[in-house]
Amino acid sequence: MSSVMLGAAPAASQADRADRGAALVTFCFSVQAAAEPGIMPRVLELFAKRGLVPQKWHSAVSGTVLTIDVQMGGLGHELADYIARCMRQIAGVDAVLTSERRTTG
Repeated sequence: MSSVMLGAAPAASQADRADRGAALVTFCFSVQAAAEPGIMPRVLELFAKRGLVPQKWHSAVSGTVLTIDVQMGGLGHELADYIARCMRQIAGVDAVLTSERRTTG
């Protein structure tokens, strides 16, 4: 004879919880760089070669400074940190700031 507990859901694995958590976090990258035409495709390539399309992309030039703001959901913290480190290695990039926005759901 087996027993059944009503109203109790099976415990989610840590990986499942991490995947759901990643889907609820949007990582924001703000890049300050020299206003050179090669900077934007190099930044975008970091997402494209992973099969990712940013949710939002905004870029603006003011004098000799290019500002790029990118928002990307569904990344894990390790991958977001890695992408930010790669952005900082791009020639002409002066600074990369990161933040995360959590949505409830």
